[in-house]
Amino acid sequence: MIPVKFDYLAPTSLEEALSALSEHGDDAKILAGGQSLLPVLRMRLNAPEVVIDLGGIDSLRGIRDDGDAIVIGAMTTHHVVRDHELVREHALLLSKAAAEVADSQIRHRGTFGGALAHADPAGDLGAPALALGAQFVIQGSGGTRTVEADDFFVDLFETAIGDDEILTEVRIPKHTGWGAHYEKFVRVAHQWPIVAVAATVKGSIDEARIGLTNMGSTPLRARATEAALAGASATEDGVRAAAEQAAEGTNPPTDLNGAADYRQHLARVLTGRAVLRAAGAA
Repeated sequence: MIPVKFDYLAPTSLEEALSALSEHGDDAKILAGGQSLLPVLRMRLNAPEVVIDLGGIDSLRGIRDDGDAIVIGAMTTHHVVRDHELVREHALLLSKAAAEVADSQIRHRGTFGGALAHADPAGDLGAPALALGAQFVIQGSGGTRTVEADDFFVDLFETAIGDDEILTEVRIPKHTGWGAHYEKFVRVAHQWPIVAVAATVKGSIDEARIGLTNMGSTPLRARATEAALAGASATEDGVRAAAEQAAEGTNPPTDLNGAADYRQHLARVLTGRAVLRAAGAA
């Protein structure tokens, strides 16, 4: 199908983009990598009057070291996130998850910030960002503010980004030396995960942080399992016993790919696998 006619704006600065967004309000849509928005436009599930393309704003790209965190520009592609040495050294979980995003073509076009702002609970990057305690830097007409990961994901396809705001960068606290693994369960290659688990582990196991994909309307933390693992040894029996609590507090969907109780079973199994591999014990 062909999208409904719209005006196309290509600002070259963040200030210009914010001005256009303020001027057009609800009639405008932000275009980052376009891997989610363009299919929606083609199917006419959304018909904005104006599309504001952020692709020409160089300041929104790149990865830098900032003391106790690394900072990833919102327009940085999944491919760059996957391969960047700072990400591999200080946030290995993100590199592993980015490697599982769709296929090579989408990884080269899709953007880190765009995927997070889209807030699909089946997306591959929300759970790792949540597990790593990411901070989201958002800019609007009222200035710049920082939102913690726990408060960023509000509901299905809904975040803390206001109608007149743009996600500019994401701060990831350094987890240098932590083991990491992203365990994704799909029926066919490149599919959205039926369930996925993002696990990063310090030592064996001094601390564990675990994010769940597609187990509710937003990414979730498996906090009961994290608590059970704290200070535990990375034995298969101990980890799998703690993983039995992974589905606590979840509300997964029921659809053609699986019922809610099946997804909860998967969450428990995949959490055990992810933690063991993150700890190097699998």
